[in-house]
Amino acid sequence: MAPIKTIASLDVARYQGTWYEIAKFPNWFQRKCIADTNATYKIKEDGNVSVTNRCSFEGGEKGEAIGTARQIGDSTSPTLEVRFAPAWLAFLPMVWGDYWVIDIDPEYQLAAVSDPGRKYLWILSRTKKVDPSKYQALLGRLVNDNGFSLEQLSLTPQN
Repeated sequence: MAPIKTIASLDVARYQGTWYEIAKFPNWFQRKCIADTNATYKIKEDGNVSVTNRCSFEGGEKGEAIGTARQIGDSTSPTLEVRFAPAWLAFLPMVWGDYWVIDIDPEYQLAAVSDPGRKYLWILSRTKKVDPSKYQALLGRLVNDNGFSLEQLSLTPQN
């Protein structure tokens, strides 16, 4: 399979703010999240990005995870690494996960994020609901441009 393709460049200042999870490949670290999943990104003074993930659990409880992301490469690199482990473990490579922006519309309203092995996939939107034609077009690009198989893609309820 061909290597995964990222977008050409990422404007982190435009990317910051809140994104709602529209769909994802199920993963172990979000197993308790059943709805209302979103992520808020904010550039920190050191140039890295704070990441706050929130979701609803069964029974109405809310969950939150706070992490840090850093760009790999120059200031427009679409490849980032993110960690939710404590800062004192940041020197360990295994606490950093790949966060590659592989699709984004020119208005920075709809995005797809993955990793080099296509193990993870998130479709994110600035709004809780997405225009169906834009969503279908994005799915088509994921399949045709990046070789994704979307059978395991799971929609995320947003209330």
